Amino acid sequence: MRREELYLTDIIQAADAIKRFIEGIQLENFFEDELRQSAVLQKLIIIGEAAARLPMNFRESHHEIEWADIVGFRIS
Repeated sequence: MRREELYLTDIIQAADAIKRFIEGIQLENFFEDELRQSAVLQKLIIIGEAAARLPMNFRESHHEIEWADIVGFRIS
């Protein structure tokens, strides 16, 4: 199993990519851009998958984060 730090790095890198993808774009333009939407969705899935693989004791020690929502997004 990978170390926690690697999953957290995956989450940070995916979040940074989402920021780059949507930076400077108007909301209505985002909704018209299927390619950009797909890119953001893919990164959100990566975040959910990485969060799901974090050990439960790690998630429990960071109860301020809505882990269930993050993990659940990847299957909704």
